[in-house]
Amino acid sequence: LNFENAGISEKTLLNLVLSHGLFYGGAAQFAAGMWEFWTGNTFGASAFTSYGAFWISLAAFLWAHQGGLFAGAQEIDMFIYFMVWGALSALLWVITFRINKALVVVFGSLVLLFLLLAIGEYSTGVHKAAGYVGLFCGGSAI
Repeated sequence: LNFENAGISEKTLLNLVLSHGLFYGGAAQFAAGMWEFWTGNTFGASAFTSYGAFWISLAAFLWAHQGGLFAGAQEIDMFIYFMVWGALSALLWVITFRINKALVVVFGSLVLLFLLLAIGEYSTGVHKAAGYVGLFCGGSAI
């Protein structure tokens, strides 16, 4: 999705991106969160489960929006959605200060990504910048 946001790929790939977001980013991360919970890693459980739910909800919303179910949705809806996820990411980011520096970078860039995505609902230039930040964030998580 960040390739599309950055303007690198065509929007025709959106359904492919959303299906990967739903199953790999969504279901797989959600399951990883459950495994982290089982091992006693509450941070990993919170992060993986939350971002798995993010991808599932984002894919469901965008598919429903494409199908006309949420035809009245406006920029403010996605602005609020991204800001709420940015707030959660900021809380998790603060926790990473006590874990390790790699996670500080990942979650710090994730906070910036959600902020830019929210503002990007009103500015195509900021939306494109969000795509590049998202690519950095994804790369730093590897």
